[in-house]
Amino acid sequence: MIRVVLVDDQMLVRQGIRGLLELLPDIAVIGEACDGAEALETIPALRPDVLLLDVRMPRLDGIAVLEALRDADALPPTLVLTTFDDGDAAIAAIKAGAKGLMLKDVSLEDLAQAIRTLADDKTAYQPAMTESLMAAIRRSPLETSGPATAEALTGREKEVLHLICAGYSNKEIADLLALAEGTVKNHVSNLLLKLHARDRTGAALKALQGGHLG
Repeated sequence: MIRVVLVDDQMLVRQGIRGLLELLPDIAVIGEACDGAEALETIPALRPDVLLLDVRMPRLDGIAVLEALRDADALPPTLVLTTFDDGDAAIAAIKAGAKGLMLKDVSLEDLAQAIRTLADDKTAYQPAMTESLMAAIRRSPLETSGPATAEALTGREKEVLHLICAGYSNKEIADLLALAEGTVKNHVSNLLLKLHARDRTGAALKALQGGHLG
């Protein structure tokens, strides 16, 4: 059974999500909080397998909750739920430690799959948010400080990753770095493998979260 805590300032949203999740045999909502301050009291005590967290809340917003739990070494795998397709807020959440992002109008099937994915220590990002995420990534300086990957990136791989984050295609990267396009494809494949990412967007998100561009 996957144990979930739900944090949202709107009671109707909490009731709606809880009602949907109660239909599933493998997911249980074990607690709720109506704002960030209450969340910081509830989550360490309940120690959920997955946290569902709103971004915009009174007293403490979702980003502040993520940062506080991360700093206290009490942050469970967190799926951020938002009403707005806000790339900048999404990037802030990722930098603060969120492992997944979904819009609140997501289907029960997709929400349940995201919860299961996070419980399995993987990441889940809704495709509908990819465009705004990549736009925000392109604006980001990508100066993060996080744990290094177990298999460090080479200097060339970091260059390629920077250009992926800037939105360049393999052909454009090849032209800029004076490389064969096949060589760039090999670098991208190595990046995905080292960063445990499924695609270019995932690699860019891992770069933001893990400090691989320092």
